[in-house]
Amino acid sequence: MTTDRMVRMFAGIFILISLGLGVPESPLFLTKYFLWFTVFVGANLLQSSFTQFCPLEILLKKAGVRDR
Repeated sequence: MTTDRMVRMFAGIFILISLGLGVPESPLFLTKYFLWFTVFVGANLLQSSFTQFCPLEILLKKAGVRDR
């Protein structure tokens, strides 16, 4: 698995978890403030599409995950 696929996988997992914890209708609901984590992940994905800077990708490369 490449760093690109892992970044997308982690982003998807974190968005789904934060939505589950932040939406009042969810059985996992804790507090609406978990929705800010969804905003953070989305903003990070958006900025990385312009700047090519992604902290998770840097960590994955240091961990030995192969690049594209």
